[in-house]
Amino acid sequence: MNSAPTREARFVEGSTMRHVVVMTFTGAIGLMSMFLVDLADLFYLSLLGKTEITAAIGYAGTIVFTNLSLCIGTGIATSVLVARNLGARRPERAREFATSCFMYSCILSAIYSLIIALTSDWLLRLLGAQGEALHLAKQFIWIASPGFVLLAGAVACSFALRGLGDARRAMYVTLIVAIIIAILDPIFIFGLGWGIQGAALAGVLADLGSLAIGFHGVQRVHGFFAPPSWARLRADMREITEIAAPAMLTQLAMPFANAYATRAVAQFGNEVVAAAAIVGRIVPVAFGIIFSLSGSVGPIIGQNFGAGAYGRVRRTLTDGLIFATLYTLMTSLLLFLFRHEIAALFSATGRTTDLVLFFCSFIAGSWAFAGAQFVSSAAFNNLGHPNISTLFNWGKATLGTIPFAIYGAHIAGPEGVMAGMALGSVIFGVASVAWAYRIVAKVEQQAA
Repeated sequence: MNSAPTREARFVEGSTMRHVVVMTFTGAIGLMSMFLVDLADLFYLSLLGKTEITAAIGYAGTIVFTNLSLCIGTGIATSVLVARNLGARRPERAREFATSCFMYSCILSAIYSLIIALTSDWLLRLLGAQGEALHLAKQFIWIASPGFVLLAGAVACSFALRGLGDARRAMYVTLIVAIIIAILDPIFIFGLGWGIQGAALAGVLADLGSLAIGFHGVQRVHGFFAPPSWARLRADMREITEIAAPAMLTQLAMPFANAYATRAVAQFGNEVVAAAAIVGRIVPVAFGIIFSLSGSVGPIIGQNFGAGAYGRVRRTLTDGLIFATLYTLMTSLLLFLFRHEIAALFSATGRTTDLVLFFCSFIAGSWAFAGAQFVSSAAFNNLGHPNISTLFNWGKATLGTIPFAIYGAHIAGPEGVMAGMALGSVIFGVASVAWAYRIVAKVEQQAA
């Protein structure tokens, strides 16, 4: 039996730093557990002793991550609309948006899944895949793509729970993915001998479990889904799209940059692509808390903005930046201290080892500025300026990535690509923070 709909805006009182820490850590536990499983995927597959498999995961991972970025974009719209309407004491409207956003996300992901299934060969070749790595990457995508819609629904539920302030159940939505894959991966990859296909199938089953947990949290626990209605979806679509479209474009900036980086290093051979795949799995595990900042800080800003508490909005922005900086400093130190052990964990050799060590030693610290941009994006999205978030993120993915990567590759090879992209992150991170404070001051002035 459904409980009464949740009506309280939880973030309009109490310590903003406490809200930031609780929301970020609970979000990060689930998110990092998913990324940790991706890392375990790569570890298990590396035990098969074929560089082509590791490279295939690198190529396929870029396409799979694009779907996740789309899901997060619509999830941000869910969180913003739920939090803002709760803060403004419009709980029934918040329920309607939660339902419409869920439907919107699933439909969009279904369209993306179909496109990917039909164009995977062309997309992978565009990324530089060839030979056995191309063949294996296509197999992974064909098996994984049906799970994209399940993941879309799960992410929508997770962000609805975040908008409600239920960080614990939002964490469960992603944590269950890690638990299921951790159990099924060894069975499918080694026990049944399915290799990379087994890893893809385990991911689909994990997405199904995640959707079940998320739907239970939103509907059975909070009673927060309104009855589904196509008419309501059509009526809400414009308001959802105004937030979701720039948010999706913003989220797509990162996989675009990753795809370009993959292509930039592909010219240096499979050992370098394998290193990029390893680094691509290390980053979300090490900096999953940074990744979760935007989704964690957003509902706090959204509820306080809806309630007109602009001083708390500014304080939340500052607290998020402090948190990102301190966490990155500690994590970067740990990566440096254990850099050789990390390389050995994935049986890295030759140039693969060189690049993993280079990242852990010199590049990891730049994620403080990526974290600053995530926090700024949360402010832009929740204060009614999602297009600014898109502008900064795509600026970083293009102007902050391509020329730096080209010049870096020219003077220092793949290490130069890494260093160049880190420099671009620093520049755009600082600029986005300055602009976010400007927006907060402008909103407060307009209200006064």
